[in-house]
Amino acid sequence: MFDPDPVLVTLLQATVNSGASDLHITVGRAPTARRDGTLVSFENVKILDNDDTARMVMSLLDEQQAKELRDNYQVDFSFGIPGLGRFRANAFNQRNSLALALRVIPFRVRSLEELGAPRSVSVLLNKPYGLVLAVGPTGSGKSTTLAAMVDRINEAKPVHILTIEDPVEYLHHHKVAMVNQREVGTDAISFEAGLRSALREDPDVVLLGEMRDLESIQIALSLAETGHLVLATLHTNDASQALDRMIDVFPSDKRDQIQTMLAGALQGVISQRLLPAISGGRVAAYEVLMGTEAVRNLVREGKSRQLRNVIATGGPDGMQTIEMDLARLVTSGLVAMEMAQSVSAYPNEIQAQVSTLRAQAQAAATAASGQGATSGSGVRSDGSDALSSNAASSNEGAAQAPAATPAATNEAGEPAEPAAAG
Repeated sequence: MFDPDPVLVTLLQATVNSGASDLHITVGRAPTARRDGTLVSFENVKILDNDDTARMVMSLLDEQQAKELRDNYQVDFSFGIPGLGRFRANAFNQRNSLALALRVIPFRVRSLEELGAPRSVSVLLNKPYGLVLAVGPTGSGKSTTLAAMVDRINEAKPVHILTIEDPVEYLHHHKVAMVNQREVGTDAISFEAGLRSALREDPDVVLLGEMRDLESIQIALSLAETGHLVLATLHTNDASQALDRMIDVFPSDKRDQIQTMLAGALQGVISQRLLPAISGGRVAAYEVLMGTEAVRNLVREGKSRQLRNVIATGGPDGMQTIEMDLARLVTSGLVAMEMAQSVSAYPNEIQAQVSTLRAQAQAAATAASGQGATSGSGVRSDGSDALSSNAASSNEGAAQAPAATPAATNEAGEPAEPAAAG
């Protein structure tokens, strides 16, 4: 019977209330939360011992999960606490003791607009079939973006959405679409087994929590080729790495065939990072690769290293490099330049693009002032700010920027509290 330890519930409540994303329980340290990407120990809470961590871990597990922990020395699972939230958990052995890592999953699925996702992400969801990848390092917000994508389809199309996850994170309720969610270990023996049975379950859209190996990648590509829209994640830094990883898991004599399959199935790749916002919380930066004919040809020919150049010049097709989006965030005053440059392999590009955006905005403000705008320097006659308006419009033309600058969010995925004045 699920009966979470009262001390753990109190810690989870404090984690949620503080806007942290994760809670860590381990021997020899006070409970520790991750907020804005940084680990912070709870004050005035005792250092945990073996009995403390074992009690907290075992209070969350059913018999099957406890057996998996004993047999495999780790177990993934998820759970919800009414009135508090849902949590993704990994319990594991370390130094002859138990430890626990918990990720906060908000009950409410945030929209793509709230996340600041580019408009081209919504365009991908209108594709009738094919493969859409969300990539990035652990903790970059991939699951949150995919949940928003599923919710967008759920609200708009009378289709069957099937998810295969380990574990199920966000809970989706039937709206215009029908949504069935299968958890590995509970509803399906494995990712591969869930995918193999998917064709017999009449889905239109399949969400695969993670493509982990050759078999899952092959099945996902087959589904994408046979009239299904497949949404999946990979732990890579960018689009070209994601495509290379998919191809490299196959034997060398099959790679030409897989490149051809991937070229035919690929609709787009969304790569993202989460960065601390100046005002607190974190904001997402996105790179978008669209499956244009030029992109498909490069994938088919195994020339993934040339994809970045295509992305950089693919603004009219809805593409943008992550440096373009980082420059937008810096220009908007959401993210510090140093922070933006620290997550990029091309920091000088961010500096150059910020300079260009600011120069364009200043030129627009000067032109508006010279035309005798009644609202004064830097302000359009309709009351909008010329600097921000021009920066947004110039970015849209280059790279299909989001419809609106996203608000900073806390680690739980909710809007962050504004910083106090002064």
